[in-house]
Amino acid sequence: MKRSVLWVTCILLLLSVTIISWKAENPNKDYHTKSVIKAGKLSARALFAQYLTEIYNNAQLHAAGLDFEVFEKAATGFFNLKSQNQVGQTRSILTVVDLAKSSSTKRMWIIDMLDKELLMHTWVAHGNGSGRDMASYFSNQMDSHASSLGFYITEGIYQGKHGRSLKLEGLDAGFNDNARARSIVVHGAKYVSEGTINALGRLGLSEGCPAVSTQVVGKVIETIKDGTVLFINGNDNAYTSKYLDGESAANYVYPESNAYENASL
Repeated sequence: MKRSVLWVTCILLLLSVTIISWKAENPNKDYHTKSVIKAGKLSARALFAQYLTEIYNNAQLHAAGLDFEVFEKAATGFFNLKSQNQVGQTRSILTVVDLAKSSSTKRMWIIDMLDKELLMHTWVAHGNGSGRDMASYFSNQMDSHASSLGFYITEGIYQGKHGRSLKLEGLDAGFNDNARARSIVVHGAKYVSEGTINALGRLGLSEGCPAVSTQVVGKVIETIKDGTVLFINGNDNAYTSKYLDGESAANYVYPESNAYENASL
């Protein structure tokens, strides 16, 4: 009897050691299994929507006045640009400018998408060719002095007539791809201030650049320089972009979900 008990005990100990060893060699096995099960319940699009909602809530973007629909557009383009390697995989900064809002409101948001954190929220001017307080006209044409909608990549810093400024590369053909030729840059301007709003009821106007306050321009430039995404939104039904493909962005963020769904068909 004692030998039988001892024999069973030895077998159980050996089995335990084997299981522990297997888990040590496969630390991600349980997590991967849960991911596949979860992916089987929700599509990549549904998971992506949940993910964007999580970022939006954690960064408290609603309280900061950024509409979810605008954030969703900007984030969709952000991930599509990453999927095409137009933005470095380590870049996590997304800047959103919503020119559908009054210039007297803070309508620039700089978001860390990885840490799900709002880094800056400030005023930004639009072009004098786009309107006074509200921007209602947008153009990609030379000498239009209007703002241009769409996705941009930030480039290098230079010293210009407005002081330290940040170059922008427009990515949406027909909407903002003349940005470099038009010298559309991020720069500081004295007319972007609370004092100007109190005096005029609105901000001053640029020549098409997303100008910010001279008090914060240094911090803005340092935060978004060198290959981050900037998205400018506005009220213009004509605007379209290949970077607004929600399916593509979702499949980039949740490739396992997409593979599982295809395998289940």
